[in-house]
Amino acid sequence: MERSLSHIALFAALIAVLGFVPQIMLPFGVPITAQSLGIMLCGTVLGSKRGALAVLLFLALVAIGLPLLSGGRGGLGVFASPTVGFLIGFPMAAFVAGLVVERSRAGVGLSAGIGAFVGGVIVLYAFGIPGLALMLDKSLPEAALMITVFLPGDLIKVVLAALITQGIARMRPDALLSRA
Repeated sequence: MERSLSHIALFAALIAVLGFVPQIMLPFGVPITAQSLGIMLCGTVLGSKRGALAVLLFLALVAIGLPLLSGGRGGLGVFASPTVGFLIGFPMAAFVAGLVVERSRAGVGLSAGIGAFVGGVIVLYAFGIPGLALMLDKSLPEAALMITVFLPGDLIKVVLAALITQGIARMRPDALLSRA
């Protein structure tokens, strides 16, 4: 139990730290932020339940006003912004990513890649697109088209999540709680 709480707190801190990583601009002018990589890693490393709890802890810290989101944002106001759907989807994205890794019989790297893609892209977009559409008064197809520019960056993060998770499994197998 104590080990789980420590991991949950550590990964909530990881998400926060990744929010301070400056945006990386892709050659075609689209920014990549690192924070959603933390969401993916919560699931692929900690597993479904612990991963979702780490994200919920992070969101609680944001809600009380800590400026932990990418760009130094925090407070209840972020839950009334165009990114609200993504924020709401964060815990579910981590949960699904972890669930895929827990249930998969494939190798850790492949399982983590699939989990990061399903949770960190498909599930996250399933929450983010409707939130964006609602807050910007756009149709679902319009909102979906707006976020397609972020797909290349998200795919890079999927690969990174798979490689990092596989590296953890090799170097510290007991730290990979998604396979415990």
